[in-house]
Parts: sequence; structure tokens; C-alpha cells
Amino acid sequence: MNLFHEKSHATTRRHFLGKFGLGALALSLLDGRAASAALSGATSDPMAPRAPHFVPRAKRVIYLHMAGSPPQQDLFDHKPKLAELNGQPCPDSFLQMERFAFIKGHPTILGSPYKFAPHGQAGITTSELLPHFHSISDDVTLVNSMFTDQFNHAPAQLFLYTGAPRPERPSMGAWATYGLGTDNSDLPGFVVLVSGGRQPDGGKATFGSGWLPSVYQGVQCRTVGDPVLYVSDPPGMDRAGRRRSLDALRDLNEKQAAYFGDDETLTRISQYELAFRMQVSVPDVMDISKEPPEVHEMYGTAPGKQSLANNCLLARRLVERGVRFVQIFDWGWDIHGTGPSDDLITHLPAKCKEMDRPVAALIKDLKQRGLLDDTLVVFSGEFGRTAMNEARNGSTFLGRDHHPHCFSIWMAGGGVKRGYVHGATDELGYRITKDPVHIHDLQATILHILGMDHERLTYRFQGRDFRLTDVHGKVVKALLA
Repeated sequence: MNLFHEKSHATTRRHFLGKFGLGALALSLLDGRAASAALSGATSDPMAPRAPHFVPRAKRVIYLHMAGSPPQQDLFDHKPKLAELNGQPCPDSFLQMERFAFIKGHPTILGSPYKFAPHGQAGITTSELLPHFHSISDDVTLVNSMFTDQFNHAPAQLFLYTGAPRPERPSMGAWATYGLGTDNSDLPGFVVLVSGGRQPDGGKATFGSGWLPSVYQGVQCRTVGDPVLYVSDPPGMDRAGRRRSLDALRDLNEKQAAYFGDDETLTRISQYELAFRMQVSVPDVMDISKEPPEVHEMYGTAPGKQSLANNCLLARRLVERGVRFVQIFDWGWDIHGTGPSDDLITHLPAKCKEMDRPVAALIKDLKQRGLLDDTLVVFSGEFGRTAMNEARNGSTFLGRDHHPHCFSIWMAGGGVKRGYVHGATDELGYRITKDPVHIHDLQATILHILGMDHERLTYRFQGRDFRLTDVHGKVVKALLA
């Protein structure tokens, strides 16, 4: 017995209208029809390719997120003054009206222990920790003037990907697939790959669909074991039997969709069918052992293991097959200096060695295959790091605390300038002095590169038209080629 249906049948029309009112009923119907129309777009397949608002500069996105946030002063934003003032008390102005996650008392300035030099024809100055990045610096736009509103990991990651610091709204990848659909019906439009031994602090909400239909949420794929959990047939079920059961479920769901008009029922049908197709397509695309030896050498990959290198190669294989948005999370970049597992001298060089080679290989690989021109690659953390040494609880290891006021990211590929540095910070890398770029501006710019107006890409929920950028954001046209 379905108690919900029994209660619904027992409710009279007069009681229902008296409780909710004709106005509320009409409004809910209009909202539902508007959302349904936006979703279906003259097709019953919610993931069918859809036309952008204008001609796109790129068709797809690979977002490389270094979870925990690497220190920009040691990688991308060279600050000689920090080295000059190393060990001296930081200016009092840095501490006034300031909140830190862990710094207590009056901290000292921390100069980078690493050398910087210009590289490439554009002469972009970067750290000695990134020798492979030096070879692609002419292909990237480096933004040294990013800033955010959040200074703790989970809220900052959620803010970056959903436009809000709380886990309730759709993620950037969900918005992209909602707006554009996907070009491969046998694979998810939005795929998530994780390395570093743990999920991002923001959890699955960083790649969720929020109140968008759940067909647009990111599908996490694994490089060890079954690529996607719960997609394989259970013991005793063959593919023909699975097909018959899905046909029966589809017929029942179509009847329910016709009766209730619920978009989530259409999502359910679509997801069952996609899962059936993924049983063949996902193992194939996730099998990097098929790549030639020279590709493995370029990326530093080891099939069958969880690593950022494997995920970078998988990202290329996925976009090559028409996946719209690939999100890579690599944990381990929270460089506080509480010990050798998170300090500047031991841990940061180790993480850079894991990251630098495969990330540079990804850009080169996309470029030589003709995919970089219409693929946008973004590399970032969720915020920056302080110009001061954290020295938590008297630690003698070097590290930096969370810092929302400025940080560095870079972008490469479709739509952005190459060999270009945007924005600047003060001589201690504490505040932005030129061309600030807010998180909402970055979101607006990424959608613009995909051919979507961030103010027009909306979804009606609870009587309001929501968007990724909330009520903020502007396209940073200076970044565009």
C-alpha cells in the first residue's frame, strides 16, 4: 500500500483548493511547465545537444582543481619583497579587521624558498617547482588577481562551483550540461575524477545538480575496480535480461510521467538507459592501457592505479568522445606547515612533481590532437595562501594559512589568450592592485566561453529564476582571445 497515494485519494477537491488556493495551484503549474519546457527543449531526452545562446569559443571544459589550494607565492606570483622581509613581523595593517583560519598572534613574513624565472616567448615568470609547466606557459592565461568571499575549504569549494557557500545549488558542470546537453549519448555529459586519497571538502555537492533535474549531476568514475559503482549487472543477470527489465521499467515510468508530469520521472528513464549503455562505453573509455607507450611516458601514467596522471589522460579520452564537462579533484594541497606531510619544503615539491608532468602533458596532448582550440582547461584551488608563516602551535615547519583576498589560477585552450598574465597583487602578495577577478566573474566567463549568457541561463525554482552567478558576475573580456 502506498500511503501517500491513499491520502491523496482521500483528499477532496474542495479541501485541496481551500487549503492551497487556485492562485498557488496556477503558479505551481506555470513554474512546472516553464521548468519542463526549459528542460525538454522540444525533445524528451534531457541530455540531447542544445544550441548555445551565441557562437561558443569552446565546446567543453576540463577543470583541474587542486583541492586545499596551492600557495600562489611559491608557484605563480613571484614576490621578491617577501624574500627580502622573510622572518620579519608582518605589517599591522595585515591584521586589522582580518580573520584567519589558524594564524594566532602576530605572524612573520614568509618568503618563498624557491627560485623564479621567466619562461617561453611570453616570458611568464614561474617557480622552479614547475619545470614541465614552463614548456606550456606560452599556451596559458595566468590570472594572479582572483579573489573569493570564503576562507574555509568546504564553503570556498561550494562557492566556486555552485555560486553559494552552502550545499544546495547546482554545480558548474550541471549548469553546463543543462544548458548544452552532451555530444555522446553513451557517456555522462558531466564526469568527475578524484585523486589524492579523499573527496573534496565540499563533498558531492561540488558536482551535484542541486534542484536541477538529477540527470545533470556529475557522475564519479573510478580508476580502480568498477569504473562506476552499481552499474554492473548483479550475479545471475545477463545483458538480455537487463534489457527486458529496463523495457518493463520504461513502460511503467512513461505511464507515471504522463499521469504526474514530473520531470524527475523523465530523468529516471534517461538514467536507466544511460546506465545500460555505460556498461559497454565506460569500461572502454576508462581503459587507458590501450594507449601507446609514448603517451604513458608523456603523462607518467600507471594503468590500474588512482593518480592525477591517470585522471589527466582520462580527461583527454573523455572529451575526445564528446563529454561536455570533466571535473578533476586532486587532494593534498593544503600547505599549512604543521609537519612534513603539509609543509613547503617536503610536501609541496612532492605534490608539484605529481601534478606538473601530467597537467603539462594534457595541454600538449590536446594541442597535438587539435582539441585544445575548442576545449577550455582551467587550473585552480579554492582560495589563496597567506604571505605569512602560519607556525600553528609553534610549528617549525614552513606553511601558509588560508587567504581569500588574492590567488592565482590559469586557463588554456578555447577562447582565452595565450602567453598572457592578467592582474597583479601588491609587493607582498596580500591584496590585489590591478584587474580583480571575483569567483562570479570566473563563472560568467567560463559560461560565456561555452556560448552561454550567464544572465540568461536560469532555472525557475520556488518562484525565482536562479542562475550560477546568483545576481552577480561579469565576463572578463580581457581574458578572451
